[in-house]
Amino acid sequence: MDARLTLLLAVALPLPPVGAQPMRVPLECRLAAGPWQACTMTIEQLGTHWWLDVGPERFEFRSDGRGSVSLRAGGGSTRAVMPAWNQEQALCWDGVCARGEIPLD
Repeated sequence: MDARLTLLLAVALPLPPVGAQPMRVPLECRLAAGPWQACTMTIEQLGTHWWLDVGPERFEFRSDGRGSVSLRAGGGSTRAVMPAWNQEQALCWDGVCARGEIPLD
């Protein structure tokens, strides 16, 4: 995946109404080469701010809408990640993968 998907998420999709509750989507996630497990994607603002809750861990993502995505895991430091689709039709960000009905549009 390249910056086009991030741009699509940030520009083409409607913003939620002010005061709207975040959208929660049940998915499957995998950390590094671990097993697939149930997780939840919570979208505060589509294409801009979302997170994955995988077991007791939280992976928070932010996009600037121009192709740069950052990840903060477990309240630690923030690092840049590169989103990419893998052969299992999962969206991955440097070892954090999610598959299922990921809302892209």
